[in-house]
Amino acid sequence: MYSWQMTGLKEEFKLTENPVPEPGEGEAVIKVSGCGVCHTDLSFWHFGVKTRHELPLTLGHEISGIVIKGPDHWLGKKVIVPAVLPCGECDLCRKGISNICQNQKMPGNDFDGGFSTHVKVPYRFLCPVPDTALESHSLEELAVIADAISTPYQVIKKSGLEQGDLAIVIGVGGVGIYGAQIAKIFGAKVLAIDINDAKLETAKSYGADAVINSSGLDIKGVKEAVKNACKALGAPRYCWKIFEFSGTKPGQELAYNLLTFASTLSVVGFTMDRLEIRLSNLMAFDAKAIGTWGCKPELYPEVLNLIAEGKLIVKDFVELFPLSSINEVFKNTLEHKYLKRSVMVPDYD
Repeated sequence: MYSWQMTGLKEEFKLTENPVPEPGEGEAVIKVSGCGVCHTDLSFWHFGVKTRHELPLTLGHEISGIVIKGPDHWLGKKVIVPAVLPCGECDLCRKGISNICQNQKMPGNDFDGGFSTHVKVPYRFLCPVPDTALESHSLEELAVIADAISTPYQVIKKSGLEQGDLAIVIGVGGVGIYGAQIAKIFGAKVLAIDINDAKLETAKSYGADAVINSSGLDIKGVKEAVKNACKALGAPRYCWKIFEFSGTKPGQELAYNLLTFASTLSVVGFTMDRLEIRLSNLMAFDAKAIGTWGCKPELYPEVLNLIAEGKLIVKDFVELFPLSSINEVFKNTLEHKYLKRSVMVPDYD
């Protein structure tokens, strides 16, 4: 097997060759079809966020592939590897919040991940991909379900979004574009906010009812634009569901400042920057601010059903690259040269 390992901060990934591993108890070996490039990978590689496993380490946690070693009932199955693999036994798992299981394992963080031709993973929570989902998408394209799609799906369910609600989606990049689609599927009136006109036009083409380019506007200006859009859409004045996907300080500041009566703010994007906010707004508005971490595996089949039914489009927002070009792709991703989410496809046997 071939893998591209991270050996140090900001260093190029190193090509390594090793025998295809043998699965241990509770494990399966997957021949990787595709592995998405996530902002978390950039955080490990460039921004100094520590991996739980010491380096060298193969990154990559958005994995799709085919089981080639393991129990007979898994062999040959096309699967998505959840980015969060819980233990299934602890108190948090039993409470139905397995996505924050403290015994969880994450590919490309706790063990070697998917920027490789093969990966060895626990098989208990693998998600089989139905043939119906593969009628419209390739297995490589579906790799991003493991994080970029399942994460917004979980947080939108968690937010209590209802038919007719106003869903404000801040940041419609590689994750937020799926958040906008899912909010629309749930029946919301969707308002997308970004600083990139091309991304906003794409969001409008795939379900957003209105868009706002916040570039050059202060928070007061954006709030006024949101109120006008809300009125034009005939959306409720209260109970807004605000989803912060940008992972930037300005995006998070804006999201918090858009809180109004009985609103729910869902923080999905990640940044190391600190914000200065007035927590009393939560009290005064009887509002909520919630976070989310990954997605519990039992929700993955629901995502795949939406894809199989043609309601959720994935392929238009991903771009496939040969895995051997990983160093170039990471550099270009860091420089924001791609409008779509990159998926690395092994080009070595």
